[in-house]
Amino acid sequence: MKVLVIGSGGREHALVRKIRLDDPKTTIYAIPGNPGMASDAICVELPLDNLEKLAEFAQNNKIDLTFVGGEEPLSRGIVDLFTDVGCPIFGPSKAAAQIETSKKFAKELMTKYYIPTAAYRVFSDCGSAKEYLKTETFPIVIKADGLAAGKGVVIAGSQKEAEDACDLLFEKHRAIVIEEYLQGIEFSLMTLVHQDQVVPLAIAQDYKRVHDGNLGPNTGGMGAYSPVPQIPSQVVRKAMESIMIPVAKALVKENIPFTGVLYGGLMWTKNGVKVIEFNARFGDPETEVVLPRMRTKLLPAIHRLLDRKPVKLSFSKEAAVGVVLASNGYPGKYDVGLPTNIPLDDPLVLHMGTKMDKGNVLTAGGRVAIVVARGKTLQDARQEAYRKVESIKSPGLFFRKDIAGF
Repeated sequence: MKVLVIGSGGREHALVRKIRLDDPKTTIYAIPGNPGMASDAICVELPLDNLEKLAEFAQNNKIDLTFVGGEEPLSRGIVDLFTDVGCPIFGPSKAAAQIETSKKFAKELMTKYYIPTAAYRVFSDCGSAKEYLKTETFPIVIKADGLAAGKGVVIAGSQKEAEDACDLLFEKHRAIVIEEYLQGIEFSLMTLVHQDQVVPLAIAQDYKRVHDGNLGPNTGGMGAYSPVPQIPSQVVRKAMESIMIPVAKALVKENIPFTGVLYGGLMWTKNGVKVIEFNARFGDPETEVVLPRMRTKLLPAIHRLLDRKPVKLSFSKEAAVGVVLASNGYPGKYDVGLPTNIPLDDPLVLHMGTKMDKGNVLTAGGRVAIVVARGKTLQDARQEAYRKVESIKSPGLFFRKDIAGF
């Protein structure tokens, strides 16, 4: 079987690693891939913004199934294109991907189908948004209506912070969503979806803020762990029954059925589970701690799903903890091309932003790698993850020291 993974980050590295461990005989291509993937996949340099070239590659190499790691190609219709030319691909259409790419679309869909979420208002001009903020209490959440690489959300603790966020987000986006600040325990629930069939993966919790103690601006994610013992199994079942299955059915009713990975960013509040956000693909960095716990082979499970057959996934009772090593200055300005000690031979050190130069691993992004460890307990996994971090940390990198620290 031939599989194509599109992307170059830790999520895609984890996916490549899972497929390789499931079946050493599978031929895996990664576009463009990264140095860490090179031992498991054939990395091919092609521009990700040229969807026609990607489809041509899939056709010429007779790819049996394609996975899209990031949201950008989904937002531009890569699944529609691949489907039109007869290339199997596991992901949502451009229309269905709006569940992630448009906060306005997602909120309106949830309202229409009574899916629990935070109260909200949508604004298309900064002046109206600021007037509305004068009537609200803080903290409050302000979101860009569109893709923002995980950095389009501001939790404003004051009127000034909120107004500054409006100014910032309207520089690049035509609309924003201002919504109620939810309090509770946050968790990530990823599901494999084909139309109205929804199959849950193990839950995880990620750390979005850049600094210890959940301080500083939002990032793409500074670490994660799985399982999440604070969330009882009955809460996950309720989330499936009241959120994940209903939203999949809603998209079918709207004539834009979803196929692929539907990610629910959820909050367990005193009033039940509510939606913070949806993503239309594997979460990052949650994938990097969930897939290493997955016992079920991924590709056969997806084929059963696409054939409309029952699917149940099995996960190890072991815990997994991942700590991100990021470039100094991230999520602001940072340097690239700095030497690192990121290993190529550790299957649980997943590259996020690296490149090779004369046999050396150099930094090539804000988030450089995620160091994952497994253990019988979260504490065991955490200790091992930080032991590994200490052995490979580099002067140009930093990391949070409180991942999975309770």
